[in-house]
Amino acid sequence: MRIVPTAISVLFASALVLSGTTAASAAETRLVTAHGTFKAYSPDAKAITYKPELVPAGARAHVFALTGNRIGTTTVLAVSGLLPDREYGAHVHTNACGATGDAAGPHFQNQPDPVKPSVDPAYANPRNEIWLDFTTSRLGIGFSSSHVDWGFTDRHPGSVVIHEMHTHTDPGHAGTAGARLACVNVGF
Repeated sequence: MRIVPTAISVLFASALVLSGTTAASAAETRLVTAHGTFKAYSPDAKAITYKPELVPAGARAHVFALTGNRIGTTTVLAVSGLLPDREYGAHVHTNACGATGDAAGPHFQNQPDPVKPSVDPAYANPRNEIWLDFTTSRLGIGFSSSHVDWGFTDRHPGSVVIHEMHTHTDPGHAGTAGARLACVNVGF
């Protein structure tokens, strides 16, 4: 898995150069990386598992994000050590991880839904939120990426949460993906 962070960092750097980013706009562009090994909650944990039968202690996660107002936000999630051949949901959430999955708060939305919880497809969708659903390989490795046309301004999310299933898109259920299985702190 060590080659994955290097390859993705090179990819992001290349995208930044090829996008025609100037020195002025480069200051508005941020590359964020986070990684951790899943374990039970502790205040200093970078990656927390809430359901070790589905996200085992010792599994690993890497998150990379390139964000800026002129280039949007590209986010990549790479995991290893999860259950093989299994679908998981994953989203960027508003708060950092905590003792329970609920501590991460709701999905981060560019245009916040005035109704909570947000299950309206006009707000709970992969253009207004960052969805990173993935299916693991037979070796328990998963990879996902997302691109949205907006960057973070005065509000910044705090984590990526791995959910029980792929994300629903139908009205009344849009954005839901079952239980919160694990969380990775990310300093977006």
